Amino acid sequence: MLNKIFLMGRLTRDPELRRTQTGTPVASFSLAVDRDFKDKTTGERTTDFIDVVAWRQTAEFVSRYFTKGRMAVVEGRLQIRDWTDKDGGKRRSAEVIADNIYFGDSKRDGDGGSSYSTGFNQGGYPAGGYSAPAAPSGYGAPPADGDQFAELSDDDGELPF
Repeated sequence: MLNKIFLMGRLTRDPELRRTQTGTPVASFSLAVDRDFKDKTTGERTTDFIDVVAWRQTAEFVSRYFTKGRMAVVEGRLQIRDWTDKDGGKRRSAEVIADNIYFGDSKRDGDGGSSYSTGFNQGGYPAGGYSAPAAPSGYGAPPADGDQFAELSDDDGELPF
C-alpha cells in the first residue's frame, strides 16, 4: 500500500512551533494550493487550504526559515484523524504529515527566510535532492552528429532485470 503526497503552495500563516510533553518539536501550518484546472463558470482556479504537521528537525527547520506567503514544497503522507469536539460531536480532520519540506521559491521571491537549503527529513538528516550516479563507461551522451542513439560498447546482451 502507498500513502505518499506532494504539495506545492504558499504558507497561509507563519508556522506555529510547539513541543510535546517530552520536548519533541512539532510545527503546524497551512498551505494554499491552487488546483490544476479552472472553474467553467468563473474561469478561476479553486484554492485548497491544506493543514500540514511537521515533527522534530523538520518542524524546527520550517519554523525557522518559512513565513507567511513563502512558497513551500511538502513531501509526506495523508493522515485522517477522528476526534470529538467540545460539544461531544464526532469530527474528522485530514492533514499532511511532512517528511520533507523544500523551498519552492528563491529568497528574493519570498519575504524573508534563508537562501535555498536542502531542509531536513523526519530522521533529522539533510533532505537534499539526489543526483544520479555517474554513468559507467560506454553509456555517455549521444554523439555530437545529432544521432540520439549510441552503440553500447560493453553490452553483454544480458537484461538488467
